[in-house]
Amino acid sequence: MRAPLNAVARRAGVGQGSLYRHFPDRLALAVAVFDENINELEGLMEGEHSVDDLFVRISEQAMASTALIEIMTENQQDERAIALAGRVRAIVVTLVRSDHEAGRIGESATVDDVLVAITMLAFAVAYTPAEARPEIIERARRIFHAAFGRAV
Repeated sequence: MRAPLNAVARRAGVGQGSLYRHFPDRLALAVAVFDENINELEGLMEGEHSVDDLFVRISEQAMASTALIEIMTENQQDERAIALAGRVRAIVVTLVRSDHEAGRIGESATVDDVLVAITMLAFAVAYTPAEARPEIIERARRIFHAAFGRAV
């Protein structure tokens, strides 16, 4: 998971200089990717979306961003990572409130519970071989539903 930025540049089909101009370090690259991912997740705060929708989207994003999850984890205290975490929390607050009001999740499910669950999901996906990730996501989904009082 510790690919050097020059390997990332080659894989992306861009020059190393171009990559370094935009992303001076690995964290900057991870922040840019997660910023885009969170922009997508923020769309769930509008309309009739649920924590379950968030779970599905995070599953998809985690499968595409496995190497970057480690970078973000190593830099949790960086102000950029803290800002992204705050945005995710705001999404979860909105969706948990909506799900409680609609009776889609158990009243005992808290924002912090959901944050722990999606963090566990991201780590499980990131540290599982690619061929086993769909099964891990399905297992996590069943656990998620059982824990939060929603039928599968």
